[in-house]
Amino acid sequence: MANPGAGSFPQAAIEWLAPADPGSVLAVGTGSLPTALRYARRGHRITLVDKDGGQLGRIADRHPDLLAVVAAPEALPFAAHSYDQVLVAQGLHLLAPGLALAEFARVLAPGASLAVLYTVRDDSVPWVRRLATLLQTYDPELMSGTPAESTEAIEASGYFPRVHRRDFRQWVPTTRDGLIDLVTRSPRLDHLGEPDASILLERVGAIYDASARAPEPLLLPYSVRCWRARVDHSEFTTIFGAPESGLQISL
Repeated sequence: MANPGAGSFPQAAIEWLAPADPGSVLAVGTGSLPTALRYARRGHRITLVDKDGGQLGRIADRHPDLLAVVAAPEALPFAAHSYDQVLVAQGLHLLAPGLALAEFARVLAPGASLAVLYTVRDDSVPWVRRLATLLQTYDPELMSGTPAESTEAIEASGYFPRVHRRDFRQWVPTTRDGLIDLVTRSPRLDHLGEPDASILLERVGAIYDASARAPEPLLLPYSVRCWRARVDHSEFTTIFGAPESGLQISL
C-alpha cells in the first residue's frame, strides 16, 4: 500500500529536521525530492543526487533552481565539508550503509547533520492492525513498517554517535473506494487471481464499514519518523599507532 503524498507531512517535521538557517543541503535519491522542495521554500540551496540520469534530467527541467547531479550516493563527487545537511527520505535502506554513511560524513561541514525520514502507517490504531493482519495473510511483507536495519546503522556508525529521533502523526482521510484502491494498487498483490482478489477486497470493504462513521471518511493514520544526527569527523583523523613491540604480521 502506498504512503500519502510524499512531502505532505506536518510542517512541524520540517521545522525539526531542517537546519535553522538557510544553507546547502544534499538530497539523496529522487524519493527525497518532495521534502527537498519544502526545504527550498525555506531558503535552502538544494543539490539532488541520484544514479538515474534520465529521471534526474526530467526533474531538472521541472525544477531549474535545483542542482541535479548523477552519482552514486556511496561515491559522491563533492569536496569534503561541502554541505550543511544530507537529507535522505524513504530511501536509506536502498544504500550500502557502511559506504554511504562514510560519504555523507565526509561531505558534511563540521557541526552539520544527517537527516533521515520515513513515512509509515501507524499500526497502533485497532482497525489498521486488523487491515495489516488481513493483508499479511496474502504477503507477510505488506505493511511491515520502516526498514529498521538502515536506521539502526546510523546509531552504530562512529560518524554519527548521537542520534535524535522524533515521530509526527499524520491523518489522511480515505473513502471506502479509496481504501480498496490502495489495496488494489499494491504491486505485491499482483499475483492474486480470482476468487482470492475479490474475497480480499470484500474483506477490506468490511473493515472500512465496521470502522467508519458515515458520512465522515475514515482517517488513515501515518507516522512520520525522523532521525537527525550531528556528524563527528574524528573518525577521519584517528591516528593508527603500532604496539611498542612493533607491528606483527601472522601468516
